[in-house]
Amino acid sequence: MKRSVPKLKTDKDAENFLDQDLSDLDFGAFKPAGFEFENKAARVNMRMPQSQLDAVKAEAKKRGVPYQRLMRELVQRGLESLRAG
Repeated sequence: MKRSVPKLKTDKDAENFLDQDLSDLDFGAFKPAGFEFENKAARVNMRMPQSQLDAVKAEAKKRGVPYQRLMRELVQRGLESLRAG
């Protein structure tokens, strides 16, 4: 029986996970993350409440990822939600 992929909260957790034999994993639940691999040539400058930026930075720190990466992920999720709805 195939193992399911655990929820990885930090980049370090992901690195440690990838150091093992993955041949018995069920990757059926994976979703493509193409947005993170595309060339990031476009720049965005926007104003937002400091409390909102602080919340994004705190969540990114909890996940062990840079806050700008988390912001790109949140934008991507929002776009996917708009397309689905």
